[in-house]
Amino acid sequence: MMFWNSLLVALREIRHNVMRSFLTVLGIVIGVAAVITMVTVGEGAAAHVTSQIESLGTNLLILRPGQRLGPGTASTAPSFDREDAEVIEREVRGVLAVAPQSSRGSVAVAASRNWSSIVTGSTSGFFEVRDWPLSQGRRFTAGELRAGTAVCILGQTVVRELFAARSPEGEIVRLGKLGCTVIGVLAAKGQSPMGTDQDNLVLMPLRTFQRRVAGSTSVSMIQIAVQPGSSTSRVKRDIERLMRERRRIGPTEDDDFSVLDTRELADTLSGTTRVLTLLLGSVAGVSLLVGGIGIMNIMLVSVTERTREIGIRLAIGALEREVLMQFLVESGVLSSLGGAFGIVLALGLSRVLTGVMGVPFLPSARVIGVAFGFAAGVGLLFGYFPARRAARLDPIDALRHE
Repeated sequence: MMFWNSLLVALREIRHNVMRSFLTVLGIVIGVAAVITMVTVGEGAAAHVTSQIESLGTNLLILRPGQRLGPGTASTAPSFDREDAEVIEREVRGVLAVAPQSSRGSVAVAASRNWSSIVTGSTSGFFEVRDWPLSQGRRFTAGELRAGTAVCILGQTVVRELFAARSPEGEIVRLGKLGCTVIGVLAAKGQSPMGTDQDNLVLMPLRTFQRRVAGSTSVSMIQIAVQPGSSTSRVKRDIERLMRERRRIGPTEDDDFSVLDTRELADTLSGTTRVLTLLLGSVAGVSLLVGGIGIMNIMLVSVTERTREIGIRLAIGALEREVLMQFLVESGVLSSLGGAFGIVLALGLSRVLTGVMGVPFLPSARVIGVAFGFAAGVGLLFGYFPARRAARLDPIDALRHE
């Protein structure tokens, strides 16, 4: 009963001083909104990074010459060949599929339209390794792969730019002097973790690319899919040991190749994003403390303004704990209202920001609950000192107060 009476008195005081109450809780509103928004946007960014890396393929290892990995990286290390890929698939335990791959930029032409794209030569393992199905058409046949037939499969961006709404199957696409027949279309993939358009692709058999586009038998990259349940770390070590043998690297010499585990990359990038999110959320949380100090200041003013009222209550028999409860409830109500308004503001801001950034909107009930609880706790913590001061007023001195 005492709590409900204190709550009614607190609501009455807040209603009588609406503008002051609003300015008091503004710091709490901003603090809660900042914390929830930062964490929600950060979690969405981490999920976006993870999904982009997973779009490369599941349980994927990428083998490249040289020690540095990344687009545009030049390397003087010798490239690979098709036999390297065949040996990895045959001798390394736990490998699901292997896709040797070489790429080159080219202008694709169909009828009167042209588009700058990436031409990639690979094998049938490409579809398993990249977990990349077709939206229409068929894959390469074993005969086409062996003979180096001039056939190709297009990405969604190339289809859109060259053929608009019509189906490209059976059409001829010219790549320089080479004309290839379109036999299929890849499903949409979207952007890569590096920000490039994965759908801007013309895929053809590796032998066709080597003979009629690149003019060499080199392989610039080998992608390896690891079987579900197998350790990617173990497979990675086995590949490194096998490549050192095949490339005749001495015991004291450094590797002239790199093996990238996309799962490790995803964990690293997601971990970095979450650390930054935690840091930003902590900085935003400082405003909650500032809001709590604002509540304490206003409650001290309120105690001063209501000294005579407090003296009367104490003189007619009110207990110290009842006065303490009244002011604690009032500060708690103020901070809770600020937390509630902050949550509403945060969800709106988060929805807008995630939409602008193109990342998933992933509000967390746990984060919202912690932010609200922290806001209410800050209000009670900073409201305790004014409440104790009110409860310890001497009734005689309080009654003489003007």
